[in-house]
Amino acid sequence: MDGLHGGFSAGLGLANTNLRALSGGALPGSATAPVFGLQLGYNHQINSLVLGVEADAFLFRASRFFDQGPTRTRWQTSWDASIRARLGYAVDRTLLYVTGGVSFADMRIFAANNGVIPVGGDERQTRVGWTVGAGAEHAFTPNWTGRIAYQYANYGSRTLFGVPGVRLDTHKVTVGVNYLFSTGPSAVVARY
Repeated sequence: MDGLHGGFSAGLGLANTNLRALSGGALPGSATAPVFGLQLGYNHQINSLVLGVEADAFLFRASRFFDQGPTRTRWQTSWDASIRARLGYAVDRTLLYVTGGVSFADMRIFAANNGVIPVGGDERQTRVGWTVGAGAEHAFTPNWTGRIAYQYANYGSRTLFGVPGVRLDTHKVTVGVNYLFSTGPSAVVARY
């Protein structure tokens, strides 16, 4: 399949940090959240081999907190995104692929009295890391495909909220649909 594709995906994400260890067990270090996003990419098919590039952006609001008196300390993510290469093998109308590239995410830690009035600081970072994943995509019609995908991203460790070595990595499992745009006078036919 040659040409441009775009679509949307939704699923479940898991954000992992080491904040439980860094806070002496007070602040939970992992959180799950629904994810919703858009993807846009381009594929080029050579016989059964499919080469491509894809970018995506997701809403990913994972969050955990602990209360100490009237003060609530919370960490959260709000979004993530990636730009990736894709390498796949087409079997009839189904594409099996692996993917990898650069990823981006935000991370925030803040404290507030009664969960509302800021106290003790508020810091947000945009992190850059790497991502790998795999998936399967099936062409149901000449222009529409459905897919399922897994993606792991690692953002390393940085100082955040005055705490050194705060680590972040994420896992996502999503299902989605893509529309295959025309690259000429007629619609692109999904050959995989």
